[in-house]
Amino acid sequence: MALEACGSCLSCLLIPLALWSIVVNILLYFPNGKAVHADSYQLPNYVWYFEGICFSGVMILLLAVILVTLECSVFYRCCQSESCNKTYRSFISIVLALLGVAFSGYSCITFTLGLIQGPFCNSSGRWDYIFRDTAGGYLTDYSAWSRCTEPANIVEWNTILLSVLIALSGLQLIICSLKVVAELKRTLCGTYSVFVQ
Repeated sequence: MALEACGSCLSCLLIPLALWSIVVNILLYFPNGKAVHADSYQLPNYVWYFEGICFSGVMILLLAVILVTLECSVFYRCCQSESCNKTYRSFISIVLALLGVAFSGYSCITFTLGLIQGPFCNSSGRWDYIFRDTAGGYLTDYSAWSRCTEPANIVEWNTILLSVLIALSGLQLIICSLKVVAELKRTLCGTYSVFVQ
């Protein structure tokens, strides 16, 4: 019951998460706050996928705004009967929440793969993913971090920002999944049903 009562709360929670995803992903473009590496395209390939800006950012933001609009009582009526209108709104909410699961799931997987791959950095005069073959083992081998000479502190920068992005997209995934469950429960077992018209 609490899940159904707080359906709009879930949708509203997606808005700040999406905005934070956009901000944190933009920070990945500027290691140590400098644009020098972005100008010369010396950034990791996962930064150029735009999943933080596009999928867990703009797309989730659009979905959240539409879901909040659907939950408003002043929503435009598409049918003559109230139960029909609620059914269509619930169906659209389920589809949008499933899209949110897909977008945030894709982002979470891509950020995790980026964290495992490691940063794109200069080591011994050569730009490469020097931690690619460690399967994420470099994350606990702090002495190996000094192998990345440029940009300075890039391992820490990427580790912190990608961890934050994984957490943000993971929360989006959980919220969208809860939204799907709540809407399915409301539609199939609630006060109105898709099957009875």
